[in-house]
Amino acid sequence: MKTSEIRALSIDELKQKEMDFRKELFNLKIQLSKGELENNMRVRAVRKDIAKVLTIITEKERAAAGEAAKRGAGNA
Repeated sequence: MKTSEIRALSIDELKQKEMDFRKELFNLKIQLSKGELENNMRVRAVRKDIAKVLTIITEKERAAAGEAAKRGAGNA
């Protein structure tokens, strides 16, 4: 999944995506252990997608906290 596609999602949608990717990673690891997985690089790609989602969630949460702090400081 491209970073630009991930950035377009809301925080709730990102958290749902993270859960979906984690479930997919779990299933891929099961297939890998059974020897059924044909594309081993898919495991790496899903791990990277999880990292991208977590990074963007953190960025958005920090941006929201920064905006709240600015609004709070402006009122004081």
